[in-house]
Amino acid sequence: MARAVFAAGPFVVENRMPEDKRKLGVFPAFHKVEGRRVVVVGGGEEAAAKIRLLAETKATIVVFAEALETRTGVDLIAAHGDWQARLPGVGDLDGAALVFAATGSEETDGAIRALAREAGVPINVVDRPELCDFYTPALVNRAPLAVAVGSEGVAPVLSRHVRARIEALLAPAFGDLARLADKLRGGVTKTLATATDRRRFWARFFSGTVSEHVFAGRIDEAEGEALKMLEIGPNLAGHVSLVGAGPGAEDLLTLRAQRALQEADVIVHDRLVPEAIVAQGRRDARRIYVGKAKGRHAKSQSEINAILVHEAQSGNRVVRLKSGDPLIFGRAGEEMAALRAAGISFDIVPGITAAFAAAAEAEIPLTLRETSSSLVFATGHDADGETLPGWAGIALQGATVAVYMGRSVAARVAAQLVEAGLAASTPVAVIENASRADRRAYAGRLDELVSIASQPELTGPVLFIIGDVVAEGAIDAEPAPLAAMAA
Repeated sequence: MARAVFAAGPFVVENRMPEDKRKLGVFPAFHKVEGRRVVVVGGGEEAAAKIRLLAETKATIVVFAEALETRTGVDLIAAHGDWQARLPGVGDLDGAALVFAATGSEETDGAIRALAREAGVPINVVDRPELCDFYTPALVNRAPLAVAVGSEGVAPVLSRHVRARIEALLAPAFGDLARLADKLRGGVTKTLATATDRRRFWARFFSGTVSEHVFAGRIDEAEGEALKMLEIGPNLAGHVSLVGAGPGAEDLLTLRAQRALQEADVIVHDRLVPEAIVAQGRRDARRIYVGKAKGRHAKSQSEINAILVHEAQSGNRVVRLKSGDPLIFGRAGEEMAALRAAGISFDIVPGITAAFAAAAEAEIPLTLRETSSSLVFATGHDADGETLPGWAGIALQGATVAVYMGRSVAARVAAQLVEAGLAASTPVAVIENASRADRRAYAGRLDELVSIASQPELTGPVLFIIGDVVAEGAIDAEPAPLAAMAA
């Protein structure tokens, strides 16, 4: 039974976070504390927690407290720090790397903060984020590798939950891998002359057989493999990855796509790929914009092909970043042909196509037993700009049809389908900007689709889903058929 029949008007997601709220109020950094004093003021449990955290570093810990609570214990101080049975003066803080105020008294903590400011030392006041110069992160220790998770002091419990997940992902052997890299760094710098060669070496080091040996506990074999890689020298051959960026939401980018972006020397990206996804590449990677809109192309397809070939022949690792999936209306076939003709190696990283994202958000099952057992991806235009009628027969047989880039030909698509025999009452969903913060969705009948083309508010990429499965979906919006959009 249908869960909810589409009879929906515009649906706008309004609870997405505004862009300025995504900016950090802090700049994450790691303080050098080896061989330096870090001062903890307080003798209770909060002070003990800071001492335990600092004990994972090479800092010299000095604790100031008039008394130690029994829960804290003298043993903790004896093992990790020097206890001074008094409160500090400004001279005690002078030259310290950091200060932690954890006395439990607002008045005393405030006085310690004033002393730290006078001494010019950054201070953390426990449970008083407004008084802190820095925040204490939840720490994942894989020395010398460290991951710090912070929330600007507003959600420390959430930080600890995230840390627990990262702990599960990062095996202790990551520290062994980092130490081996440090051991070889001098030799790599001496052997490989350019930054590009060194970067490629380290990419293979951390993701290939060397790391496999380390995680298996074979450190000597890992080192031997790394030295062989140095003897062979840098791989100067360029490579192109055709990468699907997904429909727009950052968290729908695949892990493989993220890895390709991090390894890229050059990122060639489309108009519909959000800047937040392009920014996941290395900061020093060159960006080349080749966006296309109807009637306005920054670069022609032949020019894009030439760019990919030229950059790869120059020895670069290139990511061709496409909205959605490269193999679905992404011109990937032409780019692959150009790369093959030039003898350039390439790979394809699939992405989530817009139809999947749109259907998921609208809760539309694209296939459904006894309703639709086939799915068609179609585009509103052929190579000559004509409306495509070829899939009308498949729609008549009950297939679900997802139509890309069809807004300007909506009337003709609907007319041809009705003329071919598809019922005018066939359910239709229209989704703009699938997966993005400015997503809008409409639903109605096939004979109401003609009202879409004239809607000035639809400026983003629009996708139609046509078929009986649309009636199984749900859009949380005020009831309004497609026809009402023309009013």
